[in-house]
Amino acid sequence: MVHSFNWIVLKSRPIVKDRWISVRSDICQMPNGTIVDPYYVLEYPTWVNIVALTKNQEVILVKQYRHGLKKTILELPSGAVEAEDILPVEATKRELLEETGYTSNNFIETGILSPNPANHSNLTHCFLATDVERVSDLKLDVTEQIDVVLLPLKKVIEGIDNGILLQTLHISSLFFALKKLGKVQFY
Repeated sequence: MVHSFNWIVLKSRPIVKDRWISVRSDICQMPNGTIVDPYYVLEYPTWVNIVALTKNQEVILVKQYRHGLKKTILELPSGAVEAEDILPVEATKRELLEETGYTSNNFIETGILSPNPANHSNLTHCFLATDVERVSDLKLDVTEQIDVVLLPLKKVIEGIDNGILLQTLHISSLFFALKKLGKVQFY
């Protein structure tokens, strides 16, 4: 006998809705009849993360302030898929160019992740860009201040234990890229 674990949404109402995030409150019924009220869902746009490697095997990182942590940290280039982006790879190319000035002819999707399936509605598409080259200046939004940092791939991998990257989805994206590059060994 197959049981469904799916909840039925009885009512849904927006709490906050703006360009960056929407929060909604759902009243749900579980298969056993239990009512869950309220259940909050964070509705974000689709995201993209890029592991960008130069011909010299340097990873392109961005150093920027993150207000949630109240720290300046290193991250992978990343961003949201915009309405004009037909496919996530288009957002990937745009975000990499805007945030770093780098691009490539070699973009490979390496995986898809859910930031938090319990209460986030979006997915994150992970990409590997190889043989990236700097072709332009940065084109930042008014709320962005970014320094581009190039680190050898080996140094990035070694620095994971020391918190060189703190963003969970970026660590996962790096794992997918390393797997695609044949640099992950499974025993």
